[in-house]
Amino acid sequence: MRALVQRVKYAQVAVDGVIVGEIEQGLLVLLGVERGDDTARADKLLKKLLAYRMFADTEAKMNLSVSDIAGGVLMVSQFTLAADTGKGLRPGFSSAAAPKDAEALYDYMVERCAQQHNGISASGQFGADMQVSLLNDGPVTFLLES
Repeated sequence: MRALVQRVKYAQVAVDGVIVGEIEQGLLVLLGVERGDDTARADKLLKKLLAYRMFADTEAKMNLSVSDIAGGVLMVSQFTLAADTGKGLRPGFSSAAAPKDAEALYDYMVERCAQQHNGISASGQFGADMQVSLLNDGPVTFLLES
């Protein structure tokens, strides 16, 4: 399971021109689910995600997590993060989870985030053609894996 995490001033995701999820300051999480991923890996990644220190403290050091600042979390499924890009000029997706399995784990992550996070939790729509808008703060972007 891979999460490309961006610290944002704001982010939103739209489907067919309709905003389905949005946050102000917080994290945009692009989530890729791979074969073999399970709820234990999802729990481990979510725990790390909510505690990862990406926000500045009063001394301008990255010592605060999204939970510390009660920031938003916008979770968007992105199966291309599970791509194999090691050879050739076209990505391979054999390492990506089957759509049914990926959707179940994505939904699990969204639900658990809403339960465990003290800030706003929002999400995109699994499998949809989504348009994501954001203002990356920093820019600060990390790839977290479980």
